[in-house]
Amino acid sequence: MGTGSEAFDSLGFFPDRFDGQTAGRGRLMATGLKTAEDAAGAPPRTDYPWLKNYPAFVDWAMPIPTVPAYTLLLDAVKAYPNNPCMEFLGKRWTYAETGEMAAKAAEGFQKLGVTKGTRVGLLLPNTPYYIAAFFGILMAGGTVVNMNPLYAARELENMVKDSGAEFLVTMDLTAMYPKARTLLNNTPLKKLIVCSMAEALPFGTAVMFNLFKRKTVADVEEDDRQIWWDDLIDNDGEPTQVEIDALNDVAILQYTGGTTGVPKAAMLTHGNITANARQVSAWYGSPDRGNERFLAALPFFHVFAMTVILLVGMEYGAEIIMMPRFDLKECLKNIDKKRPTLFPAVPTIYTAINNAPDVKNYDLTSIKVCISGGAPLPVEVKRNFEQMTKCVVVEGYGLSETSPVACTNPTVGENKPGSVGLPMPGTIIEIRSLEDDRVLGVGEKGEICVRGPQVMKGYWNRPKDTADVMKNGALHTGDVGYIDTEGYVFIVDRIKDMINASGYKIYPRVLEEALYQHPAVEETSVIGIPDAYRGEAPKAFIKVRAGMTLTEAEIRVFMKDKVSKIEQPAEYEFRDELPKSLIGKLSKKELKQEEAEHAKSGNA
Repeated sequence: MGTGSEAFDSLGFFPDRFDGQTAGRGRLMATGLKTAEDAAGAPPRTDYPWLKNYPAFVDWAMPIPTVPAYTLLLDAVKAYPNNPCMEFLGKRWTYAETGEMAAKAAEGFQKLGVTKGTRVGLLLPNTPYYIAAFFGILMAGGTVVNMNPLYAARELENMVKDSGAEFLVTMDLTAMYPKARTLLNNTPLKKLIVCSMAEALPFGTAVMFNLFKRKTVADVEEDDRQIWWDDLIDNDGEPTQVEIDALNDVAILQYTGGTTGVPKAAMLTHGNITANARQVSAWYGSPDRGNERFLAALPFFHVFAMTVILLVGMEYGAEIIMMPRFDLKECLKNIDKKRPTLFPAVPTIYTAINNAPDVKNYDLTSIKVCISGGAPLPVEVKRNFEQMTKCVVVEGYGLSETSPVACTNPTVGENKPGSVGLPMPGTIIEIRSLEDDRVLGVGEKGEICVRGPQVMKGYWNRPKDTADVMKNGALHTGDVGYIDTEGYVFIVDRIKDMINASGYKIYPRVLEEALYQHPAVEETSVIGIPDAYRGEAPKAFIKVRAGMTLTEAEIRVFMKDKVSKIEQPAEYEFRDELPKSLIGKLSKKELKQEEAEHAKSGNA
């Protein structure tokens, strides 16, 4: 396998072979240049409140090239061919090796029948297969359908049918292969591509895995309805070049979280995700390109990790240290031994590290910058993690529909506690009235709306749902917030989570921030419950920090001067664990369902 730039160049897949369709880093692309003002058809403005406080090293109006997404890998291969790209449980691949594997995967997919627009599902944990398949599908002209390996078979069946995926890449593990195999019988899926866990491991580790982890390896059926990954990439790595319209061609179908029914798939174009990768990469003022290391504790199938770790990692020519799943002990070992410099994660991961009983036994000081997303970052969690690691933790904000990052606190300069920061370059944040959709002024609370090159094309096969959120040229997020005089965005809460108590709007996040100020509160989640008098009232669920105690009477006294009388929780419930989503975010959905069932049985 070739490891130099000359070897990979012989594959004929560098960007400069595309006759002007793409170009190298930093030049405008023939596929187009898109900003928020372009999208809105609005003239440039100089009075946005965030402009006067923007980081000096970032130009909000910078050109944002929109290119085929696989060019992020190809540019990195050309710039850093012999640098490490992927690290998985001790085994490494260079950028040249990664690019070659992706090109071979692209040719293999095309031989299976993948053409422009063919949907290909990825039912994979963080492994080298995910990265090679992701870019290989895009090189072949296909569309990646991200799927969570922990989903139940019924949920996966709904996603395959909804997306129209024709092929699916998965692992030979009992946690996912049997579910994937049943999809061949229950959906229009044509073929499985099966990846071997043992083949991804270093030799000694692979031997031990085969000896002692046999229960985790599925019995793989051998027939013409599936193909092994090694057979897929058994070719010259010379896929047919496919013309990509980066502004319009869909690269990713990213399913959003849904409380009922089948979640909607956001159509993210090549331009959306490359724009967001470049917006985020510009936000870190002094990356050591070619030498940074990302710790990928979050799964790539989640849009936050896909963009902020995988794609930004390509932008930096970074080494991506992959964890197949989050495990606190392994995470601490990885930071201590492998010395990552960037560690994007969700608040619950930072909380877990803060509270690890043996955390002082690990050196965590290699981390320079952390971007926290996916859920509100409690101020105390941020402060404690920064004190322990000496790094900078910045809270950001985004959605699947925005690829996902819309705002982030500066990594250098004022990092406002409780704020999700400033709009990304080329991004316009508007606060619109919940009553009549008019744009509100500084400090006024309303629905957060986003314009920018990272905003999705729409929902897959759901024109009505698309029309419901894409109004007046802006994405209506369903989140309530405001912009302060310095242009910093603050999230108050989700519209759907807002509690209406006798007409008074109560925002769970306000209560949660107050509760986190108590030293015994490790995690908390507040929801609305039925109230005979007020219609709705807040209820707080609390996980108490290990080795500490807390009573309802004590927390009521503590909260007395933290929020108004009408905002005080009507009920408290202490639990050993609080429900979390599959990527580790605190989840209110299960708590709401439990309370609804209790209310129903109580009224029966």
